[in-house]
Amino acid sequence: MEQELFNYKKLIAYQRAKILVSEVYGLLKKFPREEQYALCDQLRRAAVSVTSNIAEGTNRSTNPDKIHFLEIAYGSLMEVHSQMDIAHDLGYITQGDLCLIEGTITNVAKPLSGLRASFKNQLTPKP
Repeated sequence: MEQELFNYKKLIAYQRAKILVSEVYGLLKKFPREEQYALCDQLRRAAVSVTSNIAEGTNRSTNPDKIHFLEIAYGSLMEVHSQMDIAHDLGYITQGDLCLIEGTITNVAKPLSGLRASFKNQLTPKP
């Protein structure tokens, strides 16, 4: 039973999203102190939301529910990107940092989109 309960941990999207969380937390150390409770807090919540919604969504009982939570995860992923883009514009992170995080975001987005599509395909009746 325990194995089934934590199946989301085997998903590539989840594993890569955890890497994203680590990278975001690492980059936040570069931000100025005055951002600790503003942009930093928002970035932490958005990054963790990706993993949380993958875990919650894949453990939902219906495919529409699974799809809904995976869409929230994807939205949070794009939120991380947007906020990192702003952080770059503000000079908090370098162009290299932004490229690194964009690569990680892409590495999460691809399997996350595939996972969503697979649940969506199960909803479509086959002719």
